[in-house]
Amino acid sequence: DEKEKFEPTVFRDTIVQGLNEAGNDLEAIAKFLDSAGSRLDYRRYADTLFDILVAGSMLAPGGTRIDDNDKTKMTNHCVFFADEDHDAIRNYAQVRVV
Repeated sequence: DEKEKFEPTVFRDTIVQGLNEAGNDLEAIAKFLDSAGSRLDYRRYADTLFDILVAGSMLAPGGTRIDDNDKTKMTNHCVFFADEDHDAIRNYAQVRVV
């Protein structure tokens, strides 16, 4: 019985790269997340995925980001960087991860 490695940083890098390549189009972001779901283990990395979609990068205990200001490890396509109005936040909430 072989155990699978737990590599949240590799998962983060893959998700962040895909989100950044999708640009500001939430439709493209949703399509990326949908297609990546067949390759990536969203259940195993659920905490990391949640951190990225809400804060833009992985979070350490206490809530600080683990990205060392490296732009390749963070995305602006998240709730924290969304416009501060009801419609913008609702649009992010409607992006579904299957």
